[in-house]
Amino acid sequence: MSPIFIRPVREQLEHDRLIRFLQIKYRKKFEVAANVGEEVANPLKVGPQTFFPDLILTANKKLAGVVEVESGESVNNLEAMAQWVHFAKLRVPFHLYVPVSAYDVARRLCESNQIRVAELWTYRPAADGFDLVRGLHDSGATSAGAKRSSSAAPAVKPQGGAPAAKAKKPADGARKAAKPKKAAKKPAKKGSKR
Repeated sequence: MSPIFIRPVREQLEHDRLIRFLQIKYRKKFEVAANVGEEVANPLKVGPQTFFPDLILTANKKLAGVVEVESGESVNNLEAMAQWVHFAKLRVPFHLYVPVSAYDVARRLCESNQIRVAELWTYRPAADGFDLVRGLHDSGATSAGAKRSSSAAPAVKPQGGAPAAKAKKPADGARKAAKPKKAAKKPAKKGSKR
């Protein structure tokens, strides 16, 4: 929950239900820690500051992504500056979920504050869960965040001190595959006489 304001009860219930819904969705690929409602059980340390994003995704005990769910009331400049800016600077994907009606506002806030999200999703409640639509996908968002902060990379510790994910160097096989292969010598053609 944002330290900036208190959500209306109906929006808070919908917000928390979506977090639980996404927790199940992301468990297929990651270990997922959630901060639902007033819970602050799973901290994420970014430099000297501690945050409590809605979902923290880890893989092999390394930070793999951050998911933030907003309600209609929480899509505002204060929220963007207090949390989104910090999550976008991490070297992992930052996924932002907003109500359908707040999509344009969220995009404008991201553009004006230079916040690059890996994915911007819209949601609306449905009978069996939620209708989710990915409105924006930026595969370069994590590398751009890493370039901006490469000289002073923030120390990140998810779930009480697990090490942060580091950029991996390509494996030897990947390096070899990238090199152009030499053209194979063609056997000399034998001329046929008639």
